[in-house]
Amino acid sequence: MDFRLSDDQELLRRTVREFAEAEIGPHVMEWDESQHFPMDLLPKLAELGLLGIQFPEQYGGSAMSAVEYCICIEEIARVCPAIALSVAAHNGLCTSHIAMFGTEPQKGEFLPRLVKGEVLGAWGLTEAGAGSDAAGMRTTALRQDQCWVINGSKNFITHGAIGGVMVVIAVTDRGKGHRGISAFIVEHGTPGMTAGKKENKLGMRASDTSEVVFQDCRVPVARLLGEEGQGFINTLQVLDSGRIGIAALSVGLAQGAYEAALRYAKERRQFGQPIAAFQAIRWKLADTATRVEAARLLTYRAAYLKDQGARTTRESSMAKLFASEIAVKAADDCVQIHGGYGFVKDYPAEKYFRDVKLLTIGEGTSEIQRLVIARQLLGQ
Repeated sequence: MDFRLSDDQELLRRTVREFAEAEIGPHVMEWDESQHFPMDLLPKLAELGLLGIQFPEQYGGSAMSAVEYCICIEEIARVCPAIALSVAAHNGLCTSHIAMFGTEPQKGEFLPRLVKGEVLGAWGLTEAGAGSDAAGMRTTALRQDQCWVINGSKNFITHGAIGGVMVVIAVTDRGKGHRGISAFIVEHGTPGMTAGKKENKLGMRASDTSEVVFQDCRVPVARLLGEEGQGFINTLQVLDSGRIGIAALSVGLAQGAYEAALRYAKERRQFGQPIAAFQAIRWKLADTATRVEAARLLTYRAAYLKDQGARTTRESSMAKLFASEIAVKAADDCVQIHGGYGFVKDYPAEKYFRDVKLLTIGEGTSEIQRLVIARQLLGQ
């Protein structure tokens, strides 16, 4: 059991870290305050292979492993969790869904555009009345001749307003329950598809989150993604993989918060010495460092199993649950160690604190992760 990264993986970590610090770091607060996702960053992300991390080279992808995917997301999140969220959503949801279940013509048409950063990917599952209860969705797709007609709306969609390609999950036969849900590829600009309200969020503000509305939106039958009626089942498979990405994002955010707290503890002096000399601060740092390493190992284990072709429902949920919750604690302790300076925007502590909470909510809340894990343990 060798937990060391290879030389190539260490080089990848350094490369992505240097990129994030140089290209993203100087703009973090600017993008946060303006709630702006920098579209001009896309070519730079694509050039480094970060918009097609795990996808085959035949489509322009980087063909990296799941572990290497985690390294990439982790290093971006260490600098800016919001940009990491967009990269993870683009890779792990929309593009992944097409890569996993698309036909060869669909993959040939859409994957190269997504990987090159010509368009951002969006993924439409959540609705106002269907969050954790995804099967309760109201959006419908009805077959009419050579088209599917989509009606309904999706909420809290990453890249809902700026995504060029969106995978939409809709009910095609309500009488069949879970087996009556299908997925569709819808391009931005398709008549009947419009961006609705853009959310004014607590954190992750540089990552666009918007409502998407469908009103008699007609898409060709060739845009059905996967088999009809298999959309919900395929969605669960996509989420198994996507949760590894959110776990990696959580590890990266926690690492960034820990490093910020450590730096400040060494610099800040009280009672004639750095506050890092006080046991209360040392214990917080030691606990955070330990939790981050534990979360990283859980995350890499899930990624390793995915690379081996194993089903990772339990392992992905465990990694996502643990990593997101220790990230909340790491961000909280980072603010506490900064004291009053942790409450102002001159230091990174307050942004980590705002950004982190979404990680216990998105791609399945902590409560849903516990439910998934329990079902796996009980063989249900």
